[in-house]
Amino acid sequence: MNAVHSPSGDGATRTVERNKSVGALVQQATEQLSELVRSELRLAVAEVKDKGRHARVGAGMFGGAALVALYGVGALVTAAIVALARVLPLWASALIVGAVLLVIAAALALLGRRQVTQAMPPVPERAIDSAKHDVREIRERAHR
Repeated sequence: MNAVHSPSGDGATRTVERNKSVGALVQQATEQLSELVRSELRLAVAEVKDKGRHARVGAGMFGGAALVALYGVGALVTAAIVALARVLPLWASALIVGAVLLVIAAALALLGRRQVTQAMPPVPERAIDSAKHDVREIRERAHR
């Protein structure tokens, strides 16, 4: 700690304690802020990597489940054809089951198309509007 004695206007001495200059304090604060931001970014990257690993494993498991479910559906379709073949010829049973599956596929495709059109354009419009509103609000308050 440095002590500097300076004469005051009335002849008395005054002690001024100086730990660091303002420039040094600003530099230290800037360095600490930069290190804090870098640390937060490293933490965010590590968190995203960990979540990405879990997402990849989960997606692989969903893919495996879909494959097994596909085989299950195939077995059920075969069972439906065999059951209908007890009262109809085999070719008619397969035709009926195939037509029902195509109708279901068409309905799912139409529903999926509707969902995709609602998702377009893939821009977060509400978030952008909210950000614009915030900027306007800050500008208005700054001019007051």
